[in-house]
Amino acid sequence: MRVSRSTGYALLAVGYIAKNQGDGVVLSQDVSKRYDIPLEYLLKILQQLVRANVLRSKRGPRGGFSLAKPTNKITMLEVIEAVDGPLTGELNLSDQAGNDPYARKAEQTYNKAISQAKGVFAKTKLAGLIGK
Repeated sequence: MRVSRSTGYALLAVGYIAKNQGDGVVLSQDVSKRYDIPLEYLLKILQQLVRANVLRSKRGPRGGFSLAKPTNKITMLEVIEAVDGPLTGELNLSDQAGNDPYARKAEQTYNKAISQAKGVFAKTKLAGLIGK
């Protein structure tokens, strides 16, 4: 399992917005400068988070981004899947290996690990990550 750079940026951006939205919306430029993320790249990521209902966007001179729901309702899995799509990692060795016992056990172990990782991400709330 590999998490993309885009997802890493999404996690940073959502955390920054969560910590700084007390003053209203957060400007994408502030996030870009804070973490040295190219602005155009960041804007694409932020729009993916808006489509996934993790963030809200407000246009105009007083525009910016804010969380779409409370920090205790946003999971790390939501952020990851908003950018990278569904977290899956099916390994199908036994089909290729003619149901070989080794291949079957390796496949089961791998699929169990992916399932556990997904469970950890699903239980991890933004509130816990930012200390609220």
